[in-house]
Amino acid sequence: MKIAVIGTGYVGLVTGTCLAESGNNVICMDIDERKIALLKSGIVPIYEPGLEELIKRNTSHGRLSFTTDMAKAVMMSDFIFIAVGTPPGEDGSADLKYVTGAARKIGKYMNGYKVVINKSTVPVGTADKVRAAIKSKTHYKFDVVSNPEFLKEGAAIEDFLKPDRVVIGVDNSRAAALMEDLYTPLLRKGDRILIMDIRSAEMTKYASNAMLATKISFINEISSICASLDADIDSVRKGMGYDRRIGFEFLFPGVGYGGSCFPKDVKALVRTAKEHGVDAKVLKSVEAVNEQQKNLLSTMILQHFSRGAGKSRNSRSPLAGKTIAVWGLSFKPKTDDMREAPSVVIIENLLRAGAAVNVHDPVAMQEARKFFKNKIKYLHVDYDAIKGADALAVVTEWSEFRTPDFRKIKRLMNRPVIFDGRNIYNKVELRKLGFIYYGIGRN
Repeated sequence: MKIAVIGTGYVGLVTGTCLAESGNNVICMDIDERKIALLKSGIVPIYEPGLEELIKRNTSHGRLSFTTDMAKAVMMSDFIFIAVGTPPGEDGSADLKYVTGAARKIGKYMNGYKVVINKSTVPVGTADKVRAAIKSKTHYKFDVVSNPEFLKEGAAIEDFLKPDRVVIGVDNSRAAALMEDLYTPLLRKGDRILIMDIRSAEMTKYASNAMLATKISFINEISSICASLDADIDSVRKGMGYDRRIGFEFLFPGVGYGGSCFPKDVKALVRTAKEHGVDAKVLKSVEAVNEQQKNLLSTMILQHFSRGAGKSRNSRSPLAGKTIAVWGLSFKPKTDDMREAPSVVIIENLLRAGAAVNVHDPVAMQEARKFFKNKIKYLHVDYDAIKGADALAVVTEWSEFRTPDFRKIKRLMNRPVIFDGRNIYNKVELRKLGFIYYGIGRN
């Protein structure tokens, strides 16, 4: 099949590459000339495990190409995916200017029947706006489809090629049949291709992300209650998770969720509900708990040093003159994405309190420079970041942080204090080794 993907951000690039891997001819289009030049030269501008290899294989086989020419992309394709950004406005609503702008250009260059597919996360009712935008520019027939993405950063290739379900929103049988043909190679039985009306498909994406965000905020709130009652959240989590109605996924306490989806989508759904007269009380609480959680680790650090652990009497802030090492900058492992990352809030709080901050992350160091420039010290070796540190804060649970040499850590640090923002360490063993240990909701 001949496919165009408009927008080569995270979703667009993964979508186009995986569709090419399934044997289709795919053109990925973007107005960013620098990004397209990088992709043509084999340089992938985002970090996603396995993506670079797939891009190289499919470009070498002639199934995947990149262009800045919108007319070429539209005219040469039968299926056109819109995968442009929908950044949040100041009121939390999704900004659709890039979506509708792409739709108008699709209409302008249309040379026959096309299936136009919304892959971007968009509010309910966006398909109507896309249809109107295209119709204003063309006399050709076309269909608009909602096909929300469910890609986890760090596991996006497998999520696309082996999906647990494919949601397709259509308003006629022709578009439904064409979309089923497109996705059948990924789901040979077809029993997990869910055909529904367009508005329900648009809502499914928001509802799914809001549910997952709710689980995270719920367990974080329970962890706060555990801390106040001298209970251990790790034991409580296990007691909950073995209940099959609840399960373990997204039931891990920590420093809050981040990334490009959960924060934006929860805000957008709250805003959409408000516009239609619904007060989304649960979702507003989910958002509030998450914002509070992002500040928790820096608050714990400040409280520790305020109790006099190495506090200087001449300092206005107990963190003045202290060095805090931070392991993990991306909002989750296996990505360099720092959008809405808890690390940003934590580090900003530490800097405001007068601390010096050393950081290490396996892949997100370059992204971090966009946020902090020269305000913090970047170390390319994890142990270098903790040399002379007064405390270590673990913010992202990268695999390489899970079993470090704690005796070496103790020798390198000024003070053996660990703030475990992801509860990845054995608190009993660390205390036996002489560490002062703080976890999230752990007694």
